[in-house]
Amino acid sequence: MIAAVVTIGLAFVGYVVTYLNGLRLSQRQERLARVNRQLSDFYGPLFALTEANSRTFGAFVERHARPGGTSPFAHETPPTPEELTEWRLWVTTVFLPNIQAMRDLVIKHADLLSEPEMPPILLQLCAHVSGYEITAARWAQGNHDQHLSVVSFPSEELAAYARQRFSALKNEQARLLGQQNQAS
Repeated sequence: MIAAVVTIGLAFVGYVVTYLNGLRLSQRQERLARVNRQLSDFYGPLFALTEANSRTFGAFVERHARPGGTSPFAHETPPTPEELTEWRLWVTTVFLPNIQAMRDLVIKHADLLSEPEMPPILLQLCAHVSGYEITAARWAQGNHDQHLSVVSFPSEELAAYARQRFSALKNEQARLLGQQNQAS
């Protein structure tokens, strides 16, 4: 009788351990799947776009710098008509499509945010894009009175946010894959 109770008890304990281990593995797989989606659908593209935009803007400023290496918009002398024409070309061809892609990521993939609430930096990005869209619409109508968005672009803060979140998720991904020492 005792042997039967011990056998049943061990079988029950084995079942519970197997169930809990399966549950833990399932939760780990679900977490890994979410991290992979966060990286592939949101933070990876956001990081790539912010880096590309930053480097392209740097190239623009370098190419069109005023004496002292400043942007035509950060200089005491206002931009010339030629500089403004070049700026409109760069904005409509490069910068606006990049920041619209960033904004679209935020809107379409907000469910993949790491935070429980929308970070203010991403709200500022969305507002900046809207501000530039109206400016570009005015340009299309021939009105060149304005050349900047009504909301400033959070360049450095957004780049730091995207870089930090991307890096943290890559580390989490490596940990979940059992590659703790290989994460960079």
